[in-house]
Amino acid sequence: MAEPLLAPGPVAAGDGRLLFVLSGNMVLDAIEVSVVLVALPSIAADLGLSIWAVQWLMSAFALGFAAVLLLGPRLTARWGLRRCYLAALLVFAAASVVGGLSDTLWILIAARLVKGGCAALTAPAGLALIAATFPDGPGLRRAVSVYSLFGAGGFTLGLLLSGLLTPVSWHWTFLFPAPVALALLGWGLRVVPHTERRSPPRFGAGLLRNGALFRSTLCAATLNGTYAALLLLITFQAADRFGWRPWQLALALLPACVPLAVCVPFAGRLTARFGTAGPIAAGSAAALTGQLLLLLRPPPRSYAADLLPSLMLVGAALALSFAALNLQATRGLAAEVRGAAVPVYQTGVQLGGVVMLPLVAALLTHGSGHRPALSVMALAGAAGAVVSFTGLRSRSPKGVPS
Repeated sequence: MAEPLLAPGPVAAGDGRLLFVLSGNMVLDAIEVSVVLVALPSIAADLGLSIWAVQWLMSAFALGFAAVLLLGPRLTARWGLRRCYLAALLVFAAASVVGGLSDTLWILIAARLVKGGCAALTAPAGLALIAATFPDGPGLRRAVSVYSLFGAGGFTLGLLLSGLLTPVSWHWTFLFPAPVALALLGWGLRVVPHTERRSPPRFGAGLLRNGALFRSTLCAATLNGTYAALLLLITFQAADRFGWRPWQLALALLPACVPLAVCVPFAGRLTARFGTAGPIAAGSAAALTGQLLLLLRPPPRSYAADLLPSLMLVGAALALSFAALNLQATRGLAAEVRGAAVPVYQTGVQLGGVVMLPLVAALLTHGSGHRPALSVMALAGAAGAVVSFTGLRSRSPKGVPS
């Protein structure tokens, strides 16, 4: 967990109202990652777009997130955490309205780009506010667990909401976050504390020479990039081959995300017992196996036999690796270095999606069938697996704190 760029403010320790607002915002950010996924085939058909064009609605959010992550600490140091957090919520709501009322691709992409940048401010700021508000010890651990659980469940909720809203109109997948963000803003004006500021972290070249951080960032980038690209491919395969409706697509993708949401409360126990290197390697192997299953078999003819096994494997990969990667990225770093390492790691994670999504979409649009795209995914997954296996030589000790 990143060290907060602030000192404790006047809010009473354990303020449940603040935790409710921050966790609600975390859900909203996580929903935004997945809510357009199920709607992409409908948007493409309605606007006459290719997979290459429509995938930018996903890539733009990841790009905006990555672009602002490294600037976030400087912005909060200059303008204050409370001001940046509340302003980001307001801009997020405005971008939701602009995107939801448009039928123009570049406006939709711009709206998603802005919303990704806003999420890059609110998500780390929420964790920093929790660290500054709740006392160190069981109270802080419970608050962080609740915050993380809401974030993990948000991706699943985004799929389900998209499955419900898209049949009415895909515009609602852009519009519905606006009133939620405004409600959180109104409540946040009353409960988000004013905080003392500290200097932003310094990003030095030494960070890139840290083996654990480098391995974690590369593994997380390949895992996140191939995961998003695989969901994109399966969404269009199921829509085109099986003619599935949005609600069917949403249910079909659940095995890829529910395991993470279920396992988040137990992630600390997993890393405490097995360390970080083992779960990361197991997760990378599971993800690669899921990709190879689709690559080496004929084009899918049924969901249960051809798509479900791969979805379950990538879901297991996230459940095994997610917490371990986050922990390994900052383990052993001094507090002043950790504050810079977390944005670097999170930026790398987002860049995995920014690279893989356009590449896979281009191959799906201009290539012959799905095998070229799956080959690229499998190569990236294999690279991540090789890097994760090198970490086994310097296994982390058991008993790593959650």
